[in-house]
Formats: sequence, structure tokens, C-alpha cells
Amino acid sequence: MALGRSLPVGPPSPAARVSRRGVLRRCSGVALAAVAGAAPAGCGAGTGDGVGADGRVTIELWHGQTDVGRAAIERLVKVFNSTHPKIRVSPGAGVLADSMLQKVTAALASGSYPDIAYVFGSDLAGIARSPRVVDLTGTVGELPVPWRDYWTPAREAVTVNGRVRAAPALLDSLAVVCNEKLFGAAGLPLPRAGWTWDEFVATAARLTDAGRGVFGTGWPGVGDEDTVWRLWPMVWDLGGEVIAADGKGVGFAEVGPRALETVAALARAGSVYIDPKPGTEQMYQVFNSGRMGMVVTGPWGLPDIITAKIDYHVVPLPSYSGRPLTISGPDTWTVFDNGSARVKAARTFVSWLMAPAQDVRWDVEAGSLPLSRATEKLPAWRARESGTPGMPVFTESLETARVRPAHPAYPQISAALGQAIVSVLLGRSTPAKAMRRCAEEANAALLIPR
Repeated sequence: MALGRSLPVGPPSPAARVSRRGVLRRCSGVALAAVAGAAPAGCGAGTGDGVGADGRVTIELWHGQTDVGRAAIERLVKVFNSTHPKIRVSPGAGVLADSMLQKVTAALASGSYPDIAYVFGSDLAGIARSPRVVDLTGTVGELPVPWRDYWTPAREAVTVNGRVRAAPALLDSLAVVCNEKLFGAAGLPLPRAGWTWDEFVATAARLTDAGRGVFGTGWPGVGDEDTVWRLWPMVWDLGGEVIAADGKGVGFAEVGPRALETVAALARAGSVYIDPKPGTEQMYQVFNSGRMGMVVTGPWGLPDIITAKIDYHVVPLPSYSGRPLTISGPDTWTVFDNGSARVKAARTFVSWLMAPAQDVRWDVEAGSLPLSRATEKLPAWRARESGTPGMPVFTESLETARVRPAHPAYPQISAALGQAIVSVLLGRSTPAKAMRRCAEEANAALLIPR
């Protein structure tokens, strides 16, 4: 049902957008051994089965949001509670998305856990090892909008071993944003769809002006997931995979050196700003100050760029083959078993959140792309796209976007690749040597029984 006119649909504030980027891009390597041995069902966040004397079921939501994101989800909760008198959703406070994995892991071990939590897509496979995580395969099969109408990245990110283990909460994609003024000053035409990584490297070199402190592009340099996920489209385009088909090793050892050679070429030319701090904020600040020609970012970056009054142009990611390809990093609403009444209520709430009428409000206010094609067609989203130059590029790229595999060993694979990328960026290793060490560490992680 529509939310009415009381919900604002303006862009997120700068503080909220900083939080949103942190929410989107981090991946934790915390061990999840305690999850598999979590406490029995029924020992959840509240007392008893959550059913009050009046028959109303209370469920606890750990949404992990701050600032505008928090305000948006709490407004949605308020509307849900007013339209579902038999259910009360209580937004839990004090649990941020960046620390959700640790909080949920500890909560499962203690036997006092929420009914719903905002879990990063890259952490879902590890959390889903717990028997307390509810299987939502039947739930998504009963949605008013057919499950197949949801974008492929949204569906794949919540599917573990063929079962739907969470509801998609947030959807994004990567593209390249170009500073039109710097391109004009360098006498360069703006890139178009179908360009190549070689062209990207050459363009970055021509945009660089060390004397004026201008960089061609940037790359996160701390080895975290923000460093890593930008490389996966390059790996996939070269025919590699994150994990080999047999599951016994990584699927990028052979093509990885070529992808890393692109990174090395940027570093050798001195055309890449290497962000030394987590969160990638400095890299974005350099771009928004007019001192970077191109930045790889998601739709969350556009409001800050507009606020900075940068004349910009958005183009799909380059490739080696000329084929369109990008990555999406969806996050999830994960449901936990606190008894049948609370599970039923939690299913009702996440199903309601995924419906186009609610999804579009969340997308516009909190910075997500539409979860489904049905949401994409709504006037509110069309207005958002038409009022934000370049936004359609991110939405259209969902047609060819891929996601990281939902695998318990992914955090270890990511950590190994992150160190390889940093060693190449800093000139401490060759692409071949860095990839060889990365593959050894990642393969070892895949051999650990899970």
C-alpha cells in the first residue's frame, strides 16, 4: 500500500551518504564458528513467544542504519505498525550495520537475538550456517510481485545452496563518473559505453597533472572489501570466477594477473590516487574537490557530486571484451527463528518492505536501486531518475550485473585478494607474484571444512 504524502523523498544528507557507503562496501572476516552452535529456538530478543495478551506479536528489528537511513526505515516501520494492528515491529537501537555480523554472532551464541537484522550480502552465507536463520524460499514464492521480476543480483545475493536465506534489502551497481571540466581541459572526449580497460588506463594518464595535484582516477588502498569488489568485474570479463566450479579452489588464479596488471599500469603511470584509509572517503573527497578525472562509484555517490557542483558524466564500467558487465553488492534482511508466531510476523514485514510501494520510498530516501522491475516502473522512481543525471546508467547496468558468491569462505578470499591488490598498487609486488600468494591463501581457506 502507498505510504502517503508524509514521507519526504529528498536526497540523503552528506552524513547519511557517508554512512550508506560504509554500509555498502565493507566485508568482515570474523569467524562464525559460534553461529552453527547457537542457542535453541525460542530464546530470542524478547521474552516468551512475543504474543501479547491482546494477540499482537512484537518483533525486534536491528536495522543498522544511521541518520537519514535510520529515519527512513523508522518511518516505514511506523506505517507498517499502523496498517498491521496484529504486529508491532520494534526498531532496535545501538547496532550499526558495520558491526552487525559481530553483534548477531554474539547474540546467536547467547540465545538472545533479534527477529530481523540487516546483514551484508557478503556475510550472509556464514550467518546462514546457523539453524536459527529462517529459510525464506516459500515466502518469496508468495510475493505479489513474482520473484523472477526481482533483479537477478537481488535474487542471487540471498540464495545460498539453492535456498533463499534472506530478503534483499539494498541494491546497487558500479559505474564510472567523469569530471567533464577536467576532460575538457585535457582535450579528451567523454568515454562511451563499450570502452576498454586499456582506454581507461590511457585516459587516466592523460588526465593526470601532478603539478596541479590532479589524478586520473582512484582506488581504495587498505585491502578491505572496498578494495576488492572493484576487481571482480575485470576477473569475470576475462573468464574467471571467484570460486572454481568444483569448489576446491579459486577460479581467478589464471586471469587474475592480467586484471592486476591493469591496476599496476595505473600505479606505474602515477595516475591513481591510492586512498590510505578505510571507507574510501578521501578518494571521493579528491574527486568532489575537482582534482580527479574519473572515479568508480555507485549511485550513492551522485548526491555528493551534485552538492560539490561537479559537472559530471556517468558511463558504464570499461571491459576487456567490450561487453557490458558490472558488479552489484546487495545487502539483506535476514530473519531469525524466535518461534512460529514471530517468524510469521517477520515474514510479513520483510515481504511488505520488498513490495514496490515501500521499496520505492526506501530507494529514494536511503540510496538503493529498485529491487524489482515493478519498482523501476513506478512514477516515483522515474522522477528520481529524470531528476538525477546519470542515474539511469546504474539502473540499466543491473541487466548485466553479477554478485559475489554466497560462500562462507568469501571473507577469507576477499582478504587475500585485498592484500594482493594493495601490494601491486604500492609497487611491492608484481601482479604474478601477488596473485600466486593470493591464490595459495584463498585456496587454503576453501579447504577448511564448513
